[in-house]
Amino acid sequence: MHQGSGILSTRQRRLAWLGFMLAALQAPVSAWLVADESWLFSLCVALMVATVIIADDAARRRPANATD
Repeated sequence: MHQGSGILSTRQRRLAWLGFMLAALQAPVSAWLVADESWLFSLCVALMVATVIIADDAARRRPANATD
């Protein structure tokens, strides 16, 4: 049984993880430095990138010959 390929290439997956980490770390820092709630935007971006990473993970774990 072979594993399926994901929706992201290896390079795109690494960049997605980097983007997730940067956005997730930037949210609390900007919440501490800025008086308004603009840090929520960083949190939303981090959650959207995490969703793409999870979808890619699910696609990689699916067997290659599985049909939808």
